[in-house]
Amino acid sequence: MLSYRHAFHAGNHADVLKHTVLLQLIKQLQGKDKPFWVIDTHAGAGLYALDEGYARQLAEYREGIARLWGRTDLPATLAEYVAAVQEVNPDGKLKHYPGSPWLAYRHLREQDRLRLFELHTTDVRLLQQNFAGAGKQTLIQHEDGLAGLKAFLPPPPRRGLVLIDPSYEDKRDYLKVYQVLRDSLERFSTGVYALWYPCLARSETRDLPEKIKRLPAKGWLHVELCVRGREPDENGHVGMYGSGMVVLNPPWKLYETLQEIMPWLQENLAQGPGASFTLEYKSE
Repeated sequence: MLSYRHAFHAGNHADVLKHTVLLQLIKQLQGKDKPFWVIDTHAGAGLYALDEGYARQLAEYREGIARLWGRTDLPATLAEYVAAVQEVNPDGKLKHYPGSPWLAYRHLREQDRLRLFELHTTDVRLLQQNFAGAGKQTLIQHEDGLAGLKAFLPPPPRRGLVLIDPSYEDKRDYLKVYQVLRDSLERFSTGVYALWYPCLARSETRDLPEKIKRLPAKGWLHVELCVRGREPDENGHVGMYGSGMVVLNPPWKLYETLQEIMPWLQENLAQGPGASFTLEYKSE
């Protein structure tokens, strides 16, 4: 399906969680001098305007990044994330939001590389425009990232971070991401794999983390942020009440970092009763 546009949801609570984790993964991988690749299987447009177009229609950023904007009491990890968003808002007004490709690009070292997949025809064109002049460090593929990922594994430096975050509009994506991760571990067993998923009233969303945790990785980390309970609204609609990530082969400091910020995020991003978080970790 090609109807999904991340611009509708840019900067929401799910982006806060996903992009905070992404930045910490990059930071911790840079603890060693050896280069690494970041591969984003669903890159989107890379940069989003919040004051016009799709993002303005739903304005989900108001319940996400906007709740952190201008705060002086942020935990250090979240202050780093907000500072990264401030780079695209130099006048101090929250008008733009950087997607995962832009955040990764701005935080890579000269020796690191970025590989981006995007299938949507309009978004890949916007992605190419946003990354014009990025040079050889970044490569953009107009392709299904789940299908194209195997061609890049293992990356030449034998170090890499793979971010997988499809829209899951197609229910088959739940099975696809499991199969892709299973096959990717066979090709590149030491890679760091970060899978994002939505919390919906579907059995697939509840089952997916458990399936991923059983894959033969050296360890895993599971984090989930629910901004409200699963109770339906007055129209009987549940919708996305949170999101989560499973990280395979996570850097050992990530769990400690998330322990410090998840209670804060639960309290400050809550949209109603039943807000909660999950944080689990298992090493080899």
